[in-house]
Amino acid sequence: MSLARTLATTARVLRQLRHDPRSIALMLFVPSVLITILRFVFDANAHTFDAVGASLLGIFPLITMFLITSIATLRERTSGTLERLLAMPLGKADLIAGYALAFAVLALFQSALATGLSVWLLGLDVTGSPWLLLLVAVLDALLGTALGLFVSAFAASEFQAVQFLPLVIFPQLLLCGLFTPREAMHPALEAISDVLPMSYAVDAMNEIRTHTEPTAAFLLDTTIVAAVAVLVLFLGAATLRRRTP
Repeated sequence: MSLARTLATTARVLRQLRHDPRSIALMLFVPSVLITILRFVFDANAHTFDAVGASLLGIFPLITMFLITSIATLRERTSGTLERLLAMPLGKADLIAGYALAFAVLALFQSALATGLSVWLLGLDVTGSPWLLLLVAVLDALLGTALGLFVSAFAASEFQAVQFLPLVIFPQLLLCGLFTPREAMHPALEAISDVLPMSYAVDAMNEIRTHTEPTAAFLLDTTIVAAVAVLVLFLGAATLRRRTP
């Protein structure tokens, strides 16, 4: 793996995205729009918004980055760009790391915008530091990027890439503890939720919402989310194909 080749890939991806304003708008503004809608859905009950807003502040970027990354990577393969790139002295790890770094830049802006809007304009009340909210939101967006890069290897078209959303994301959304505490679920579902990364992302956001200082549970949750993101990136590099059969 070469740092120079990784950075060159990152620069290429960012240049391509610069010419795709719709994708940039989707990545940067959709989570903020959804958070704003949620705030006014619970307009008569601000406490409910405080209870679920922090969790969704991490979930929305994850879903958005999953969609954008899986489709963008698949488009590279189906257009033949990926095959030409890998014919050069560019390894799969360089390519995956370059993509991850490029989308990490966008994830940082996306999460900063959504966090700032939620805390300072929409009145999201959290006990902990807003900077910790931003940290977890960025990690969640990176997790979505990693999952998108990974599943793109198993899709033959952009339509198939979108079909992975209900398969990969929706079960995590239902079991992450957003709708009911995980310990109140059926034991089998609770056991499944214990191995899903979104569960730890929601737990980390809840720790920030209820504690003034980072707790041991918060540090464990964020470490798990980051570790899963790195692991999935390695799996993405291992399963990356040059072309779509």
